[in-house]
Amino acid sequence: MKSNLVELARRYAMFSDRSRLRILQILTRGPRNVTSLCKELKLKQPIVSSHLGLLRMSGFVEGKRKGREIIYETNKAALKPLAAAIAALTPR
Repeated sequence: MKSNLVELARRYAMFSDRSRLRILQILTRGPRNVTSLCKELKLKQPIVSSHLGLLRMSGFVEGKRKGREIIYETNKAALKPLAAAIAALTPR
């Protein structure tokens, strides 16, 4: 149980940054490349790329190469257990 809570806390840390939450929110509407995300977020490319790197390492976002660019999308399989954990913590 304790290791589950440690893992859950580590994964929740990804959501402690507003920009990462906004990236996930945008990607739930469909795949995007970095340039598109930068325009929507009004952030510079290195910042967006840094956040995407963290989200990819956590498994919440996947990138697929398409020519010279990478198209990012949410990893629904990774987000599903997290959504269930949040639901379990929500009072009814």
